[in-house]
Amino acid sequence: MRTQSLWEHTLTFFPQFLAALKERVAPEGTVAVIGAADGRLVLPLAAAGYRVIAFERDPQALHGGEVRLPGDVNVRALGLIGRLKSEGLDDRVQVIDEDFLDADRLDTLCDAVWTSCSWHYSANHHRPLAEFVARMQLLVPPGGLFGAEFMMPVDQHHHQIEHYTSPEKLSRRFTSAWTVLLTLRTGEFTERAHVGRLQDHTHRMGLLLAARTPN
Repeated sequence: MRTQSLWEHTLTFFPQFLAALKERVAPEGTVAVIGAADGRLVLPLAAAGYRVIAFERDPQALHGGEVRLPGDVNVRALGLIGRLKSEGLDDRVQVIDEDFLDADRLDTLCDAVWTSCSWHYSANHHRPLAEFVARMQLLVPPGGLFGAEFMMPVDQHHHQIEHYTSPEKLSRRFTSAWTVLLTLRTGEFTERAHVGRLQDHTHRMGLLLAARTPN
């Protein structure tokens, strides 16, 4: 991508999801991305030939604007919509400016669904994690792919919040109608400061990929 995401250098398991997607979903398939941010993972999907439904409700993530970066630096950044237009990919992406947990346009099945570290944000803590996961699962037809990377607890208070979960706990939310394909987890690691977290900080992350059983 010629335009760079504000999240470009943060750790992601997206390559594992993309590999599974290429195995299971034909080109021109549809992928829903929950918590699209400024398009860090949306644009590569669209560039690879997929059609994308991008859920994002943060105005700055959608439209860009002035942001503060580490080192007390202010820059003007493109948001998701601007980056899509700049890359000529806006015709492949449907942007839904709604809270995913309240969106009423969940009647279109997708070939795959993906979220990257979205449900641990405090704005999503007013609803159970089970509801978030179940709504994602509803988007996936038989034979389709579910992918999520997520924050695992590090600090003591994280253990009191179910949205900081683990691959083992998350796997329990997938019944016999699903096959868990892959789970991964990191140990604690230090991530460099980035927009929204202006100091170096410690994370643990997990990944779960699952396929809905074909009919």
